[in-house]
Amino acid sequence: MNLAEMLCYADIEQLTRIADTYRCECSSHSKNDLIQSILMTVQRRDVLESRVGDMSADDIRFLNTLLFEQRSSYSLEELTARAKNVESPEAQAEEDEAPPPKTRSRAKAKKPAVPARPDPDGPARSAIARFKRFGWLFNGFSHQTRFLYHVPEDVRSRLKEALTRQFREKLERRSEPPVYRDERGLAADDAVVVLRFVRDNDTPLTSDSVLYKRQLQQLLERLAVAEEVPGRSGWRFGYGRRFRDYPDRFSLLYDFACHKGWIQELLDRLELTEAGAACAAGEFAPDPTELYRFWLRLYKGPIANIHVLAQWIALLSAEWVTVDSVERILSPFVKEYYYDSRSDVLRKRVIGNMVHLGLLRLGETEAGEAVIRLTPLGKRIAAGTDAFAEDRPPWLGESADFG
Repeated sequence: MNLAEMLCYADIEQLTRIADTYRCECSSHSKNDLIQSILMTVQRRDVLESRVGDMSADDIRFLNTLLFEQRSSYSLEELTARAKNVESPEAQAEEDEAPPPKTRSRAKAKKPAVPARPDPDGPARSAIARFKRFGWLFNGFSHQTRFLYHVPEDVRSRLKEALTRQFREKLERRSEPPVYRDERGLAADDAVVVLRFVRDNDTPLTSDSVLYKRQLQQLLERLAVAEEVPGRSGWRFGYGRRFRDYPDRFSLLYDFACHKGWIQELLDRLELTEAGAACAAGEFAPDPTELYRFWLRLYKGPIANIHVLAQWIALLSAEWVTVDSVERILSPFVKEYYYDSRSDVLRKRVIGNMVHLGLLRLGETEAGEAVIRLTPLGKRIAAGTDAFAEDRPPWLGESADFG
């Protein structure tokens, strides 16, 4: 539902709080006057952008968790968890390090007062209450939904537009670079390369169910994007079941093939399934949209808000923009992950994979600046629509034959 409908179902107490928040001049005793005044005020672009501009970093992070979903309702527990998960490390540290109670002298210590423990959900519930006062969250109106919270659809859209305008003002735009990479279609084609390699070659596995280095090197040499076999010196974990043993991009393709049931790891060797053999024979092609969704699910563990980051990158890269400026805008929404810094998470794990999946072009200006731009495939996938097979770079041709 939109804001006007939700205001009609809201009680006069909540309408009064919303009107007071926006300093609406109207009678607090007339529900109709309150609704009309709130609508006239909230729908003004300058009012909404001013409200967004004054928000704290934690509130913006909380708002981001609500902007890119099609869901119509949330429980209080879920909203509380979201608001807590986006709190800054400094705020969480303050909650974890509550000051110890002061000791009293023995003469006055007969009945020591028990200090009240801080409510760990207090800041999160305060954020939810603020969003209710802003008219961005409403309780349900029916018996089944009265304990659920709803975001008005038109408010969600306008908030997204306001944040997008605010972020785009900070972007550094560039003209088309002389050199750039466009990997549209390559990930899906290389998934077929992997299947055909397993079909046509002996692929024994180690006791850890990993390809031997020789076979792995031969396979990597056949892929469109070159990668090196990872060394054993550094920690590698968190981004897939075989991320520890295989290079980043190949690990994603390998895990995707396992997820689809195209390859199976037997006790001592790797083999194709019947579905994998059909794909290798060209009876059907891997779907880029499915690969994108699998990547989001696979990386959601270490990067809980990866869907939000991918959506923002898509919105901000409608034209050639510098990676540095995108990082400055989105860095507050990124968390470190063990050995990966915030910059590593954003550049390597998110932007890097969006390039590999064909959603972004990656280029370099004459001054040596890294720049990105959304591809037509990225625009369709980010919008939630299907990716079409014909969306391939013109230099790739109709179909790559790896037979």
